[in-house]
Amino acid sequence: MSNNIQKSAAAASAASAYEERSRLSETALTPAVDVIEDAEGITLYADLPGVSRDKLNLHVEAATLTIEAESDLAVPGELKSSHTEVGLGRFRRVFTLSKELDTQNVAAELKQGVLKLRIPKAAHAQPRRIDVRVT
Repeated sequence: MSNNIQKSAAAASAASAYEERSRLSETALTPAVDVIEDAEGITLYADLPGVSRDKLNLHVEAATLTIEAESDLAVPGELKSSHTEVGLGRFRRVFTLSKELDTQNVAAELKQGVLKLRIPKAAHAQPRRIDVRVT
């Protein structure tokens, strides 16, 4: 019986964690993103104001790219905010990636609140020149 209680507690804990993640993902801001494609791949620029490297999480699983971040912007202790338009400092955005992209070689750079992701095309999807021999 004790084992069943432990399993139930573990299941409840997992369900609680899932609900918390779901609630947080629902209350996150969607960052503005620009995507530029060229012959070698795509470059994605995401606006993440006030986000530091340690508060940024990037995940690629199968064909899904997830960007999650938390802003470090806070009102200094001696000041009191009289009006706040954006009080939520959490960002989340999910993308479905093409199978033509090489998700093993994603390069990321965070500079002045802008995340730059470079995702190259897989070798089989990149354009290539075919030499013709004259015989």
